[in-house]
Amino acid sequence: MIRKSDASTRRILTFPAIRPCQASPSTLLDSLLLLASNICENKSKQFFTNHRNAQQSLRLIGVLSIFLEEIRENRSDFSDSSVLCLSELHFILQKLRFLLEDLGLDGARLWMLMKCEFIASQFTVLMRAIATALDVLPLGSIEVSREVRESTQLVKKQARELKFEVDPVDRLASNDVFSILSQFEGGIVPDSSDLRRVLNQLGIKSWGECNREIKLLEAEMGLEHLSEGKRDLRLLSSLIGLMSYCRGVLFEFIDNLAAQQSNNCSSDVIKYLNSDDFRCLISLELMTDPVTVQTGHTYDRSSILKWFKAGNPTCPKTGERLKSTDLVPNLALKQLISQYRCQNGIPVAEKSHKKRNITRTVVAGSVAAEGATKMLAHFLIHRLENGTGEEREKASFEIRILTKANIFNRSCLAESGAIPHLLNLLPSTNPLAQENAIAGLLNLSKHSKSKTIIVENGGVELILGVLKEGLKMEARQHAAGTLFYLASVEEYRVLIGEIPGAIPVLMDLIRDGSDSCKKNALVAIFGLLMHSDNHWRVLSAGLVPLLANLLTSFESEELIVDSLEVLATIAEKQDGTIAILRAKALPVIVEILNSVTSRAGKEYCVSLLLALCLNGGGDVVPVLVKNPSLMAPLYALLTEGTSRSSKKAGLLIRLLHEFHETSSSNLTSPAFPRERFVHVW
Repeated sequence: MIRKSDASTRRILTFPAIRPCQASPSTLLDSLLLLASNICENKSKQFFTNHRNAQQSLRLIGVLSIFLEEIRENRSDFSDSSVLCLSELHFILQKLRFLLEDLGLDGARLWMLMKCEFIASQFTVLMRAIATALDVLPLGSIEVSREVRESTQLVKKQARELKFEVDPVDRLASNDVFSILSQFEGGIVPDSSDLRRVLNQLGIKSWGECNREIKLLEAEMGLEHLSEGKRDLRLLSSLIGLMSYCRGVLFEFIDNLAAQQSNNCSSDVIKYLNSDDFRCLISLELMTDPVTVQTGHTYDRSSILKWFKAGNPTCPKTGERLKSTDLVPNLALKQLISQYRCQNGIPVAEKSHKKRNITRTVVAGSVAAEGATKMLAHFLIHRLENGTGEEREKASFEIRILTKANIFNRSCLAESGAIPHLLNLLPSTNPLAQENAIAGLLNLSKHSKSKTIIVENGGVELILGVLKEGLKMEARQHAAGTLFYLASVEEYRVLIGEIPGAIPVLMDLIRDGSDSCKKNALVAIFGLLMHSDNHWRVLSAGLVPLLANLLTSFESEELIVDSLEVLATIAEKQDGTIAILRAKALPVIVEILNSVTSRAGKEYCVSLLLALCLNGGGDVVPVLVKNPSLMAPLYALLTEGTSRSSKKAGLLIRLLHEFHETSSSNLTSPAFPRERFVHVW
């Protein structure tokens, strides 16, 4: 009847309890006892806030579990009122379990402190509800020992009369936090002893523990943006600023495991998942609001609602008729999709009738957060300029993770002068310092003003130096990514392309780098191809034969898709088509079209084949016409593809059909002028 809750599937301090379904009294009792046991397991936890309230509630549940155990052993007959009481207790204890789990959750200590008033009130509400439920229970008709009956009466009395108030120590600590936030708002640097007093109260004694607090607050802030009220946004933003300041200023050493986890940012989980798992089974697009239906299958909310409105009360995947069309938000999957989007630079699609609101990314979420970030930026840049080698390494790492968080942090650090100091670290012989510096520059290069600062301070040559001879493969990966963002500016595409070694060194990374390096190098070249003069540079460097050979050796479909995108761009010009045909890539592309599973991969294959046909004419079309396996995926794209890929597939089918008809009429060459098709593009 119950299962152990998973904190990742619900929001903190929400209590999604479910009324017990109709079951036998013995089944209900078994479930109640398991629930009480789960609650009592929290006795071993250390509660840094609301400690007394938690212990009082655990003591009462412990006594109540003895009563439940004895009535189960005695196999008493239960009246309707007894079953009603037990059902209500089950509902209440679910909520209490959620409350205690959150109160003892690692990483949630500061948030629990700031919610101490609400938590104390919840203890009061739940304990009073237990007392009310026990009032309904006819103790006289239930066979238990006198001692247990008296203990249960005592539980009922105490649950009603005990005061569950905010601990004075908690109130003092929360007031200290508000005082520090006020100092940030006023531009006053808080005393480190005040900061340490708050952290000590919460048992936060290391960089890693402080970082976990920030991660949880950021997750809460993401969920708060999705809520209607958005009441806690400013407070959450302020607390993130406070803890980021503490993490950067108070802790001299970074625990290695915590640093690794921070860098990975859940990428270890994501890399083992298929990105198709993030796509709606109806629209085949990345989900923005995944919800689960009764069968356990997940769809994007807008898609499944359209399905239901069209008169389909079934699961689209299984065809099973649904008894209920209730939708359960899949918060765990939503968080993974958000991380996947962030990691791969995929924006969230905006609805056409809404103006895009990027305020929460380009400005701080609160005055306190702004003040804290500016003070931290000043502190870190001072360390970069005047610190020891270890201090500079830590400062560069702090900048790296700050710039990864949001646009405001990037803007603040760029305007504070961080970029020249990070560039100075690129020739460093310290592998970690170099990697942190180039990763920080990668994040900063996403900010428009930072690109200019990087280039004007001689950053392109330094970044190419890391790309070629970086001390760690990760540093070379980040250097390629930085070039991609710089190449988003036309002037810098020209500048990078004119440097003789830029394109060859990117090709070296495609040939010998890790999968992440290959991906960043491919997208960097794709960015450079947006400038026409870089087209012949890429061809003369021999990129096409390299990609043609690698298409069959890539294990990652994502790399195959990226390579197809680059080749499709190259094929748009006639000399690019000639290079692709000379590399004998045509049969490989057809084979990939039949085997690739991603929609993007199929679309790039079709774009590439269409460009080859238009530019290659008689050398390409006859070969494709003779391949019977080509038509099935093309027809599939007509109905299942995007409007863009559908048009291209239709054009390619038309082109092949016309050649087949003319060749059947013994015409020696295809009778279709290219101009007939260009307007459909």
